[in-house]
Amino acid sequence: MRRLELDYLLECMLAMGNDVSDLNFTVDKPPQVEVNGVLTPVAIDPPITSLTPFQTELVALNLMGGNRRLIQDLLKTGSCDTSYSLVDKARFRVNIFSQRGNYSLVLRKLNTLIPTLASMKLPAIFGEVAKEKTGLVLVTGATGSGKTTTLAAILNEVNETKPVHVITLEDPVEFIHPQKKATFNQREMGNDFDSFSNGLRAALRQAPKIILVGEMRDRNTVEIGLSAAETGHLVLSTLHTIDAGQTINRILGMFDLEEQKQIRMRLADTLRWIISQRLAPKITGGRHALIEVMGSNLRTQESIQMGEVEGKTFYEIIESSYPFGWRTFDHACLEAFDQNIISEESAILYASRRGVVTRGIDQMKKQRGEISSHLNRLQLKSDAPLAAQAPPPTAPPPPSSRFFKLK
Repeated sequence: MRRLELDYLLECMLAMGNDVSDLNFTVDKPPQVEVNGVLTPVAIDPPITSLTPFQTELVALNLMGGNRRLIQDLLKTGSCDTSYSLVDKARFRVNIFSQRGNYSLVLRKLNTLIPTLASMKLPAIFGEVAKEKTGLVLVTGATGSGKTTTLAAILNEVNETKPVHVITLEDPVEFIHPQKKATFNQREMGNDFDSFSNGLRAALRQAPKIILVGEMRDRNTVEIGLSAAETGHLVLSTLHTIDAGQTINRILGMFDLEEQKQIRMRLADTLRWIISQRLAPKITGGRHALIEVMGSNLRTQESIQMGEVEGKTFYEIIESSYPFGWRTFDHACLEAFDQNIISEESAILYASRRGVVTRGIDQMKKQRGEISSHLNRLQLKSDAPLAAQAPPPTAPPPPSSRFFKLK
């Protein structure tokens, strides 16, 4: 397979629709694309009904382009990450990995247009996130939940408003930011630095005001990120966690027990925002981002330092700060349901506390005049009339003679 043939194959896969997010090459399966979370086989001329190990290896070699580092990573660790471009059409984040002696590939389609806060319809509180000058901002969620896209929108807001130096450390570079008010230097792991911890350590000597770290993968990266936030930088990064509370626990779990007290204090001082995301299917097709937002105040700092207790959980803190723009996933689910973006089933499925969302949906239905329960007109099921089943009335027992005196 030559480069032109690979480009033709990728173009055929992209032609499956505008909502294609991933391209999948697996042995014994046809080329597949993921559209709104569902894998779909791709019809190609000439047809490929089942990929062979030789074909997937040829695709992998073309994507690696003879890069020795990538080949060594693949042979030593079993996987490697790189990027690939179709000129003027698309860019991809590529992961090549071995499984049962064969090679498989997943290509994540990257948007060429820089997203904005307005185009993504993000809550207004995100404008406050872009105004931060120091501290740590974390965007969390499962793989493919849109963390990088959200960070790109925040950095675009910075690019439009602040004349500052921004350094990004990515694996690989996904969104290429133009030079506007801010000055961007975007570095790619493997080509420009060897690990996030080393790249972050070097960034501290490059006079940035804002540092984007693609992912907090290990303890060293977290520790250097905290140091950068403490020394006057704004550090933005991602974690694979499901909500704000688990994010705090995940960071603490990277350190030994005797270190956690100090890490709790440092994290309480530097943490500014935790933004968590989940993608739920929309009624009209596609997916909608459900977003949880937790900021920093005295209550969150106390809970980080002392740990969560009854009445002082992160969920309860976020819930009480809803008037200030904070929100739980339950708030996001109820808002999306109220706006007819997602169904009732999706709202309950993606909620953090299903009982809260169920009660909220019932209340909304009552306000709309809809039936909120199917348990109306309850009655006893019987073959005979109720009157026929009732036992005959019995006469009251005669009074006992001990209560009367004979005259």
